[in-house]
Amino acid sequence: MSTAEEAQGDPACTGELPHAASSGPVSHAVSRVARLHRIAAGKLLKGLGLYPGQEFVMMRLWDAGPVRQSELIKAADLDPSTVTKMLQRLEQSGHVRRCPDPDDRRAVLVEATERSCALLSDVSAAWAELEEHTLRGLDEDDRRELARLLSRVEANLCTETADCPERRGGD
Repeated sequence: MSTAEEAQGDPACTGELPHAASSGPVSHAVSRVARLHRIAAGKLLKGLGLYPGQEFVMMRLWDAGPVRQSELIKAADLDPSTVTKMLQRLEQSGHVRRCPDPDDRRAVLVEATERSCALLSDVSAAWAELEEHTLRGLDEDDRRELARLLSRVEANLCTETADCPERRGGD
């Protein structure tokens, strides 16, 4: 069954608005789009040997260099056990290395390995493919406008800095 056929059978792809969501059609659409986007990303990542969410951990490590595991947990805004499981899998696949922090032996530093450099280009390519698939049929002006509107929606949802892990200060 093709992805298009799967989507046609998916209730999220019918465009029908449930009665209970009639007072929140945009919120309903955002939820459906987020769910379908995550599914599409998961399919692309599976081909790279990654589970959804692991790419965000890797992106953070590639950009920031070695960071404390506790900082990754805060940045990911996930349960510590979930991040620990992600890191175990990434470590087993040779993409990250964990070691004691030389400045605080109680803390653990996590860093991307040299082996993960190939994964970086694969993740970038997967995200480019996902972007193109997601925005197919939209011209450049539409894409810019969508990005602007989604940024505004995100800002509305992040009414307090505590609601947005990437906007939290060091605490």
